[in-house]
Amino acid sequence: MGFGTRSALRLRPNSHFNNSISFFCSQSLTLCESDPQYQKRLQKVQKLETLISRGRTITARRFLRSLLLTKTAFSSLSELHAHVSKPFFSDNLLWLCSVSKMLDEATDLYSTMRKDGFVPSTRSVNRLLRTLVDSRHFEKTLAVFADVIDSGTRPDAVAYGKAVQAAVMLKDLDKGFELMKSMVKDGMGPSVFAYNLVLGGLCKVRRIKDARKLFDEMIQRNMVPNTVTYNTLIDGYCKVGGIEEALGFKERMKEQNVECNLVTYNSLLNGLCGSGRVDDAREVLLEMEGSGFLPGGFLSFVFDDHSNGAGDDGLFDGKEIRIDERTYCILLNGLCRVGRIEKAEEVLAKLVENGVTPSKISYNILVNAYCQEGDVKKAILTTEQMEERGLEPNRITFNTVISKFCETGEVDHAETWVRRMVEKGVSPTVETYNSLINGYGQKGHFVRCFEFLDEMDKAGIKPNVISYGSLINCLCKDRKLIDAEIVLADMIGRGVSPNAEIYNMLIEASCSLSKLKDAFRFFDEMIQSGIDATLVTYNTLINGLGRNGRVKKAEDLFLQMAGKGCNPDVITYNSLISGYAKSVNTQKCLELYDKMKILGIKPTVGTFHPLIYACRKEGVVTMDKMFQEMLQMDLVPDQFVYNEMIYSYAEDGNVMKAMSLHQQMVDQGVDCDKGNG
Repeated sequence: MGFGTRSALRLRPNSHFNNSISFFCSQSLTLCESDPQYQKRLQKVQKLETLISRGRTITARRFLRSLLLTKTAFSSLSELHAHVSKPFFSDNLLWLCSVSKMLDEATDLYSTMRKDGFVPSTRSVNRLLRTLVDSRHFEKTLAVFADVIDSGTRPDAVAYGKAVQAAVMLKDLDKGFELMKSMVKDGMGPSVFAYNLVLGGLCKVRRIKDARKLFDEMIQRNMVPNTVTYNTLIDGYCKVGGIEEALGFKERMKEQNVECNLVTYNSLLNGLCGSGRVDDAREVLLEMEGSGFLPGGFLSFVFDDHSNGAGDDGLFDGKEIRIDERTYCILLNGLCRVGRIEKAEEVLAKLVENGVTPSKISYNILVNAYCQEGDVKKAILTTEQMEERGLEPNRITFNTVISKFCETGEVDHAETWVRRMVEKGVSPTVETYNSLINGYGQKGHFVRCFEFLDEMDKAGIKPNVISYGSLINCLCKDRKLIDAEIVLADMIGRGVSPNAEIYNMLIEASCSLSKLKDAFRFFDEMIQSGIDATLVTYNTLINGLGRNGRVKKAEDLFLQMAGKGCNPDVITYNSLISGYAKSVNTQKCLELYDKMKILGIKPTVGTFHPLIYACRKEGVVTMDKMFQEMLQMDLVPDQFVYNEMIYSYAEDGNVMKAMSLHQQMVDQGVDCDKGNG
């Protein structure tokens, strides 16, 4: 009989039971005979052993808990363990503690057994690993597994599976791969379960190419992917925008006779609706109808633009709706994304009529959609419908409405909703305060913004980078750079680390005020804090330098960008060209223009503003050449371009050409200023 089998671990009353007695008596014969307390302990241990040996696990768990909780017989598991036969009862006790989710006791007992030179059975180790994983003690899981390996015991596929699961949950995918290689070395090969775990981990961190390689490895090993395998990859591809690949895996499932389930369809619907592929989403829903997840006619009801619910009363009669909450929420969200909010509301009402229980999530989707459309009144009506159905608005509901009011500058209404939120027993969150700070900040009411920071402090809510970012952004836009810097210092003092976006705000404000010294001070502070400068950072500084005539410094920074792995874009080139145009260096402007075209960076109308301005001194022929090149790129000239061209031709004495351009400007619908009116 194998050491790792269940029957080998059950204690037989006639052998192990007697072993316990002989163990006690060998310690102290006199004590065994005379101490009543000792006899009671012995009886309790015997009872626990008997319960385990007879497979009465539930009763044994209760009895063990009572022994340890009351502490009348034993003050701790260690004391109980010191009075039992070893290794038989120790192993069963470890298994029982693991099953009972007494993790501290189980891990302590495991350590004690190992110190005593005992190696727990495969059954007990697997149970311990499973309980550790279920309780999210992933590091401890890997530590126990490593100790099992060190003991010379060969773990089975179950133990490896739990170790792989722990590694993936810790996002240590390299460890996951290492464990799978060890499985191969041990001659068992990774299981489909193990592959699915690592595939899930890779997809979660969007390493979809590596996930595909791992899937191909599965196929090469002649392993049969299951529904979980395919669902993991379909969801992974949908989340990175690989819709075609996801649809390809769905077709592969059909070819391999692997059944699609709700998880499959939900992932596809979410991906398709999120990317605006409504027609493809319709096809998936049609397939769901054919598979019995939706009643016949449901699809036409959802997508028929002329349907208002009339005549659809019998649509669902006697037909089971097998979709879950996630499915209909994805469907509602998809309809809202394409602007069909009223149809989404109609679909939800029809689902509710036919026994589908609505959720707060479904109503929050509608509230958010109406707010996105700018229809706050309908958003509020939706919250009222929500309450009529016995669903209390939650923080997401309130925060959505509050955020919209703040966005539109209706901060008084926003505060009214905050009070209502509190009255309903929902505490304001950091997101609530962030909206208020942003709303009042945009109106220039900075005293109120600081009051909100104080309120957050009193409520025990720690402001985050968005809280401070909103305030700093508003202060910068209001040209209150000193105040913005004070907020930055407060932010750092409270242990909230600024990000690149916040430094970019401060650099932008400094440049707009021509305070380049301050701009570069913030830039240096940013780098010293270990925050990488972004493309926005460099573009802002280059633009600021160019506007202030410091084009040489701007170009030095331009060259520095590439070395930092930050590739210039059209905004970078526009800023540099503009700087050289102001310095009246037409040749340099044209060189930069040619360079950006060679690099495949498409010029914009903004590129031609400084170019045409710079070409004025070269004469109208050069200007017109640049103008024609702009038209060939299908770029529509704006007021600035027309004004420059008209003025130059008029100045050159070519009034007819100037008048022709003026008429062209009018025909194009470009506003004329007073000078060209």
